[in-house]
Amino acid sequence: MRRPGTLPVLAAGLLAALVGAASCQAQKAALSSSNYVEDFGSAWTFIRDNYTYLDEKAVDLARVRDLLRPRVAEVRDTDEFISLLEELIEHLYDHHAHLGVNTATSPRLVPTGADLWAVHRDGHTFITQVRSGSDAERVGLQPGMVIVTIDGRPVREAVADRLPQGVDPKNAAARDWALRALLAGRHNANVELEVLAESGPRTVAFQPGMTNRSETALAATLLDGHIGYVRIHNSLGQRSLVREWDAALRALRQTDGLILDLRDTPSGGDTIVARPLLGRLVVEARPYQRHEIPAEGRTWVESVEPRGPFTYDEPVAVLVGRWTGSMGEGVAIGLDGMGRATVFGTAMAGLRGALRGHSLQHTGIQVRVPAERLYHVDGTPREAFVPPMLVKPGASGEDVVLEAALQWLEMQR
Repeated sequence: MRRPGTLPVLAAGLLAALVGAASCQAQKAALSSSNYVEDFGSAWTFIRDNYTYLDEKAVDLARVRDLLRPRVAEVRDTDEFISLLEELIEHLYDHHAHLGVNTATSPRLVPTGADLWAVHRDGHTFITQVRSGSDAERVGLQPGMVIVTIDGRPVREAVADRLPQGVDPKNAAARDWALRALLAGRHNANVELEVLAESGPRTVAFQPGMTNRSETALAATLLDGHIGYVRIHNSLGQRSLVREWDAALRALRQTDGLILDLRDTPSGGDTIVARPLLGRLVVEARPYQRHEIPAEGRTWVESVEPRGPFTYDEPVAVLVGRWTGSMGEGVAIGLDGMGRATVFGTAMAGLRGALRGHSLQHTGIQVRVPAERLYHVDGTPREAFVPPMLVKPGASGEDVVLEAALQWLEMQR
């Protein structure tokens, strides 16, 4: 088995928790009840007017406002207000919608703070992917295991209770959201699971989101003597990534093919970082992603221009999985749409749209929701994209996605 070695990743979930907690502490100044009422109304209005997927949700947002607004008067401090806003946003059952701060009891973000991906199937709940280098992997959780209980409660019961009050409990997408939220847990607690493995039932506890932080934006190496391999850490929002990407391409310029590993980019990033990366792989301007804001009646196509002293023109394979999120997903669909790479792996995180933020006047808390719909250039919604080369995850220690990409690149020679 060829393996590129241990590749540490940014503990973005932990970093967000520390930054969020510090921000919350700064917001402890005394606020009046009317301040919280005004900020709650502002948050609700922003979501109503900007969340572009509201028509697809099994929820009445006006009813949610009426359910939660009476509780605003009972808020004693900013931490309690953050908790109430989190409950408001959770009625969207959309992992991409979130606040810009968090507290010790806040739910971890998915996929950034999650170690597991699981699905409901045939009356059972199966683990389908385990994050590489995670605490869940360390305690022995593997794809194929059946989850029996979450934090001591049967899965169905736990999922039902995790659903927000105003959401239709029969909605399958909402139940899937609740399952992933439970598996990610909250910042101040471990997650405990009872699972069925081949050897029988096991109970394990782990702390999601505790991956190693890398000192660099990417790792680059040579595989089999002639294939370049670049793994991007959780750094698609870091300007330093462009500089490190350029250096990696200079070092790998003479290779016969390139593997771009996006399987650890859960926190997304910025197009001003992504476009320069893509620009080193094309020889002419090409469209890579379509945008749409239905409320404004606007649709446009974003393109990539060639960049740098040279562009890499050998075959490219892209690796994706459930921890390929947001901008990582955009890079993958962009390279596929430009015909510049073949994508290997599983479905990605499925984070919808591009975010728009709104800062609340009194608390300074930022509310972020998807406000633009994003599409592959062929019209496929980004969240629905499926890799042309679907590869089922292997057991712990096996990287079958990487192996499939290597075999494909050998065939291109």
